[in-house]
Amino acid sequence: MIRVLLAEDQGMMRGALATLLDLEDDLTVVAQVGRGDEVLPAARAHAPDVALLDIEMPGRTGLDAAAELRRELPACRVLIVTTFGRPGYLRRAMDAGAGGFLIKDSPVEQLADAIRRVVAGETVVDPGLATQALRAGPNPLSVRERDVLAASADGATIADIAGQLHLSESTVRNYLSAAIGKTGTRNRIEALHTARDNGWL
Repeated sequence: MIRVLLAEDQGMMRGALATLLDLEDDLTVVAQVGRGDEVLPAARAHAPDVALLDIEMPGRTGLDAAAELRRELPACRVLIVTTFGRPGYLRRAMDAGAGGFLIKDSPVEQLADAIRRVVAGETVVDPGLATQALRAGPNPLSVRERDVLAASADGATIADIAGQLHLSESTVRNYLSAAIGKTGTRNRIEALHTARDNGWL
């Protein structure tokens, strides 16, 4: 029997997935959580074979939770199941140690098959997204450029960003300028949207 941990912040979706997966003869959902920071404690408590993680959850992203599981419980395989089919997310998920990446509109039979394959040591990726990721290339932004762009959301000023990240205002301007150039956009708002749309943040 394959033991599954399910991390999904939408209660109705989480319950429906658990019910559908429990209908499979060889799968059992041993834990359900609604926050990213609950993944590791639940995995420690229930020893799942695989964790199904959404990306955008409160507390911690599924990508961060995947990296934590790889460090702390490497025997637990990770399958990202998300609405957000962005090439940058796929690359980051693979870098975090995920064994698979599926989009939520996939049929449940495909999800069950992906779970079995990931537990068996295979890598399972949505084919359309894999093609997009190859075309998109790697994330062009440095870690600091990503930090500064993310901090610029919600209309933060240069001074706000500098204070938050403990940088000088001129350094913040340099990072923003570099991010704008690398994303081929005209300003930091467009750069932020482009980075988010590609899953680079």
